[in-house]
Amino acid sequence: MALIEWRDAFLTGDPAVDYEHKELVDLINELYARLDSNDRREGDVSEFLGEINAKISAHFALEERMMRAARYAKYEAHKDDHERLLDDIRDIMINYDGGAYETLAQTLAQHLNEWFTNHFATFDAELHGELGQHD
Repeated sequence: MALIEWRDAFLTGDPAVDYEHKELVDLINELYARLDSNDRREGDVSEFLGEINAKISAHFALEERMMRAARYAKYEAHKDDHERLLDDIRDIMINYDGGAYETLAQTLAQHLNEWFTNHFATFDAELHGELGQHD
């Protein structure tokens, strides 16, 4: 079972951004599935968390560069929401106690599902709707 079900409501209309969003959702779902699997190792989970953090950071840098270039009026609020997720991921990584798969799965379910679902539907939809209007 996937943690975050991909839906067309997440689409922004920017193919590069949509591809990265889908890739991030797939990564998080893969980690969540591994946590629920009997074939899991502490190193794999830690490595996956690091990969998710790196890909999310790179994606946010792309979006923030786009916002600055467009002089997007809501840049600070959008960036602050990015920072909240990065802080949550860093906290998850720091607090992850190897082998505490149930706790990690609950934390992922609580924070990441809610954050991605809300962020895609609000901040990203608004951003890419506005950027698309100025093309």
